[in-house]
Amino acid sequence: MKTADCDILIVPGLGGSEEGHWQARWASRMSTARVVEQDSWHAPEPDAWCGRVVEAVEAATRPVILIAHSLGVVACVEAVPKLPQGRVVGALFVALPDVEETPNLPDSVRAFAPLPRDPLPFPSLLVASRTDPYCRYERAEDFSYAWGSALVDAGESGHVNVASGHGPWPEGLMRLAGFMKDL
Repeated sequence: MKTADCDILIVPGLGGSEEGHWQARWASRMSTARVVEQDSWHAPEPDAWCGRVVEAVEAATRPVILIAHSLGVVACVEAVPKLPQGRVVGALFVALPDVEETPNLPDSVRAFAPLPRDPLPFPSLLVASRTDPYCRYERAEDFSYAWGSALVDAGESGHVNVASGHGPWPEGLMRLAGFMKDL
């Protein structure tokens, strides 16, 4: 599948994707991509965030590829039971936050717990870092198995965001291209 053949929905995490974040860069460079906007990037509410994902997928006119980072991953996975069947054909999930076990998360983020464990009805990749402060690699690995996601070991990449040195993140684009080629 090519990017021209699908609607790419970019789902940022807490705080949105600041200028320079790989998601913001990708959204500005892919003609079929758009960011799923939230009412509040800093005070997330699970029902509202998941609802926005569902609305965006319902509004899509072509097959959908989800590209989610951090809390956006959680919103996507929690939205799955409400998504139109067969509309999402794949997902790239990056830096899952463990909303169940990570200490010192805001209550608004903890409200997304528990994380679903049901298999996803579409192919997916879960990119996980061994040094992500918001999720131990072993927990990401456990969720990838539960969801049926292929796990991508990102090594020591922090939270795969601007603060961890991932501005344009060309490795991610290469991974996305390879994933889409097989859809």
